[in-house]
Amino acid sequence: MLVYGRNVAKEILGKNKKVEKIVLQEGFDDKEINSLIEKGNFRVEIKQKRDIDRLAEGVHQGIILYIPDYKYKTLNEVLETEPQFLVLLDHLEDPHNLGAIIRTSEAAGVDAIVMPKDRQVMINSTVMKTSVGTLDNMDIVAVTNLVQTIEELKKNGYWVVGTALENSVDYRDIDYSGKIALVIGNEGSGISRLVAKSCDFIAKIPMYGTTNSLNASVAAGIMIYEVVRNRK
Repeated sequence: MLVYGRNVAKEILGKNKKVEKIVLQEGFDDKEINSLIEKGNFRVEIKQKRDIDRLAEGVHQGIILYIPDYKYKTLNEVLETEPQFLVLLDHLEDPHNLGAIIRTSEAAGVDAIVMPKDRQVMINSTVMKTSVGTLDNMDIVAVTNLVQTIEELKKNGYWVVGTALENSVDYRDIDYSGKIALVIGNEGSGISRLVAKSCDFIAKIPMYGTTNSLNASVAAGIMIYEVVRNRK
């Protein structure tokens, strides 16, 4: 996997993570990163800006790191740790939203994030950059079927709370004191019909202005901290 940008590079190099190769722009002058590279004795290639531009999908700031692909957990591995609070993602498409949700989940003490393998943005360079160093502290599970996963979680004693505006109750009126699996829907269409049908509760965040919906990561942040607030 390729990751790029100076902040994420400092994080990876500073934690001595496995790096397969580093590509630097000709004349790269970040003293801190250059020092980390020298200490780590990494394999380095120097390229012109136009060549790095072809490799990167976003702003690279003159550095690209080749690192191993992210290793997802299995649901069984996570359930063995007896987690109390899970966040489920129903086919998110925006890597910035995923990265922000990972960051919020880690800050709030969510035990793991569960998401489908198909039609869902996976861990990539943008997600790593947006999550700002929190991926190491957050277990992420990739599953084949989200509805079947929800049924498995119910068998393990979880109350499943979805988010939608229709056929829903105020998110502040739900009891979150038990084992909770919170479902965050797709940016455009929300949670799917089958996922909604599998939920024990459908929560809504009241809208008082002209906007009738919130960004997925914003909605996730509100819901996650409501669960945390109720558990204290």
